[in-house]
Amino acid sequence: MIEVTDEAIKHLLQKKEEENFTHIRLGITGGGCAGFEYVFAVDDIQDDDIVLDYGQWKFIINKVSVPYINGMTLDYVKEGLNEFFKFINPKEQSSCGCGVSINFDLDAVEADEKKIFAVEL
Repeated sequence: MIEVTDEAIKHLLQKKEEENFTHIRLGITGGGCAGFEYVFAVDDIQDDDIVLDYGQWKFIINKVSVPYINGMTLDYVKEGLNEFFKFINPKEQSSCGCGVSINFDLDAVEADEKKIFAVEL
């Protein structure tokens, strides 16, 4: 469902050591000029969350976000003086100039949604 690069794993483990968390929420939320923004935050599990266990931490994703981020890769990149976790998502159609706000290929999201929720999560 979510691929995590070696570089992202390295930095997630560092972040875990510094902040002592067990769950990271991944997802989307409405906002920004392109319509959506990614969610990446330490959080607690909610009743309707999907939990992906990666051993030393767990990703938690609300069901609404699943078809939007299914198949993406979480990476950690350095661009100039900036370092950050980066979502690489084949369903992402466009982003605004600031790089925070994104829009999706809704046909790809809908096709995945039908496949994903054909079975009970």
